[in-house]
Amino acid sequence: MISYQLTSAVLGLAIAGTLLWLIYQDRLHARHAFWWGGVALAVMVLGVFPQLVDWMARRLGVAYPPVLGIIAAIGVMLVKMLAQDLEHSRQERALRRLIQRIAILEAELKETTRKGNDRQTPK
Repeated sequence: MISYQLTSAVLGLAIAGTLLWLIYQDRLHARHAFWWGGVALAVMVLGVFPQLVDWMARRLGVAYPPVLGIIAAIGVMLVKMLAQDLEHSRQERALRRLIQRIAILEAELKETTRKGNDRQTPK
């Protein structure tokens, strides 16, 4: 029977390998892989050293140590969601500004074209 420590270590390495492959294939930006790399590292470390969860729970005063992992996971997901919302807002703002610049350039191009046509028309 395979121990859960070995299973967790292999799972963490598989996640890390998948991240590297996705970055190499240009399907995942390295900045986003940071979060997933943290997940892979946490899975490996806590899988190999499960007593860390018990130790942290005792230090934090948590009566049932497995709850600490759930609380930490929810906290990390909330931080990740906030980071994604900030990035989405930044991209929306940049896109809006780009659209405005394009509209200004199109208006200038039409004005220049109209003036050029007016000069070419004999009176």
